[in-house]
Amino acid sequence: MPLTRLLLLPALCAAALASEPATPLDTGFRQMYNLQFPEAHQTFREWERQHPTDPLGFASDAAAYLFAEFDRLHILQAEFFTHDDHFMTDHRLMPDPVAKAKFDQAIATARQLAARQPNDKNAMFANVMAGGLESDYISLIDKRYRAAWKVMKASRVDAETLLAKDPTYYDAWLAVGVENYMLSIKPLIIRLFLRAAGGETDRALGIEKLKLTATKGHYLAPLARLLLAVAALRDGDVNQARGILAALTQEYPKNPLFPQEMARLSAAPRR
Repeated sequence: MPLTRLLLLPALCAAALASEPATPLDTGFRQMYNLQFPEAHQTFREWERQHPTDPLGFASDAAAYLFAEFDRLHILQAEFFTHDDHFMTDHRLMPDPVAKAKFDQAIATARQLAARQPNDKNAMFANVMAGGLESDYISLIDKRYRAAWKVMKASRVDAETLLAKDPTYYDAWLAVGVENYMLSIKPLIIRLFLRAAGGETDRALGIEKLKLTATKGHYLAPLARLLLAVAALRDGDVNQARGILAALTQEYPKNPLFPQEMARLSAAPRR
């Protein structure tokens, strides 16, 4: 994707918000990406109170718990992802047991509500998101990679079911992009095993779907853009990563992680 297009994304998002009023879920996700976790929980819980049968509210609340743990444990810093000794290690992190219990409850509620609405697209997406969040927790905090991959694969299959119904549900493409990209960076012998077990390891496809969510997604577009920055850093393309982080800094000024990463990259050579 051209760097200029990624830099234009904040302006495009602002124009979209100006043309249609933001929902409380939009507000909650913006608060989450700005690392305002108490405010995000309050917003999502108010949505849950007003829409008690909507699984997306509970899945969104689970996302806020996960991101808060990522922030507390410094997982959100791109440095975590760009060095394999950090990204894949058997050193299990120490989760907050209270936050974990609330995360698990939100995931369980989202799945229970989604199961009651099997043909509703938003319910289907809530189930996809619940699987992705659980996979991230199991992998990046618990360090149980095999278990995480099984949940990731199930989430991707659920996403493909939703996308067969509506290919314009662009947030769901993130599940396809994440599995393909994240598995593509594993060693060859592991990739071969994963493919034999039904995993998808196509790096080019993964990047393509991440870009699709980054440019056309709704709630998960900023996350897709962050993952594209991670991919750029792993490829040594510091200039591309810097441009994405600059756009995210502009869009989410209360999140200190993006300018911190830009400062860390300031001494790196441009490409």
